[in-house]
Amino acid sequence: MDTVVIILQACVVIGAIVLGVRTGGIGLGLWGVLGTGILVFGFRLPPGSPPIDAFFIIIAVITASSAMQAAGGIDYLVSIASKIIQRNPKRLTYVAPLVAFVFTVLSGTSNIFIALIPVIYETAYRNGQRPERALASATVTSGLGITASPVSAAMAAYLVLIEAKGFTLPQVLLITIPSAIIACIATSFVQQRIGKELVDDPTFQKRVEEGAVEVPAALTAQFAAVGSAGSGPAIAVTEPGRRGRKAAAPAPIEHTVPPGGKTAAWIFMAGTLLVVILGLFPDLRPAFPDAEGELVPLSMSIVIEMVMFTAALVIILVRRVKPSLVVEQPLLKAGYVAAVALFGIAWMADTFISANEETIIKPLGELIQAQPLLLAVALFLVCGLTTSQSATTNTLIPIAIAAGLAPGVITAMWPSLIGVWLFPANGGQIASVETDRTGSTKLTQVPIWHSFTVPMLVSWVAVVVSGLVIQLFVH
Repeated sequence: MDTVVIILQACVVIGAIVLGVRTGGIGLGLWGVLGTGILVFGFRLPPGSPPIDAFFIIIAVITASSAMQAAGGIDYLVSIASKIIQRNPKRLTYVAPLVAFVFTVLSGTSNIFIALIPVIYETAYRNGQRPERALASATVTSGLGITASPVSAAMAAYLVLIEAKGFTLPQVLLITIPSAIIACIATSFVQQRIGKELVDDPTFQKRVEEGAVEVPAALTAQFAAVGSAGSGPAIAVTEPGRRGRKAAAPAPIEHTVPPGGKTAAWIFMAGTLLVVILGLFPDLRPAFPDAEGELVPLSMSIVIEMVMFTAALVIILVRRVKPSLVVEQPLLKAGYVAAVALFGIAWMADTFISANEETIIKPLGELIQAQPLLLAVALFLVCGLTTSQSATTNTLIPIAIAAGLAPGVITAMWPSLIGVWLFPANGGQIASVETDRTGSTKLTQVPIWHSFTVPMLVSWVAVVVSGLVIQLFVH
């Protein structure tokens, strides 16, 4: 009888997640709260602990990010990233993923990458490169920045859990940052060899023939050769260059930065740096006696909340930003959705896990302890299904901790949240496909097979393997 009841409870949890994913947006968190209500009132389970600290860390960070966005700080970061990308067109497939990763780390959100998509596409297209290579790899590696950023929503959820095991923010970053960089390079190396060259791509040739896209100046000679040789369709070549002369260099894509945008960005990054320093040097934090009377440094959760809320205030005061503008920013809306999703799903998961620890969680923990790599698989798949890195973190990391896995091992496998790109249901993926007029970046009728699948799998394997090696040297 107990087994039947537990199965029914599991159906409630899974059903709430599935319905939440189908509803989308804030619906994921709301269905999670409803599922918690059913478990509490229907099955009489004691309610679990809602992720209060993680929730308010997200609110604090996203408030600071939104203040920076309102003051033009995001525009400033995008302008810098745009210049870096356009200065290295020949190495675009290597540069764009690293830039996407670094700027996600700095801002704490991969939403900043969406603003870079047109820049990456235009740089690839104007230089006659296959846009899919840079677009798909950069989209994927922007997700690696989430688990390497001290101010991301997923990091907020993870720190609350892992700090209880004596693992600090600097130790986490010492594993996730270098392993992510290795994954970026490995992904770029593989992605550079994906697909045909643009001049030989049948989809692009057809689009040119239909007049949907023009031939870039960098490819005019090659397309003329293809047409004259009769090896391809008759293609009208545009933007012809004169014989003996190189085509004029395309005008750079400019991003307007509002006055004070630079200052706002530096205030936000100063707050991020302060968080890292206080995590690196616990003695800089005030210490207070715990239940046993021992002095314990102030929790990093509280530190992040204080620092980031203060950073938001400083930006508002220094740049004279109207508070009403801060709450209207897209980043705040996206952050609120992430916070509610984390709250609802994590609360429901904790309610279910706490009540069935002996029956389900202990056997699962033993399985993960015997086969630790199963944690990476579980994180990858669950994140792909929920599309929420923070909710996945709060659902599965407690199981890994209960299984007795070393914090370093858990941290090494935590970037498996790269599975968020498993299904093409994210803004970055959709925007990349829609922006690429050459048709090289695409989806297919098979939901899990698309332009982002190969770079996602390469990144996953590379970040986990390198993380497991690096964690051996982090104590």
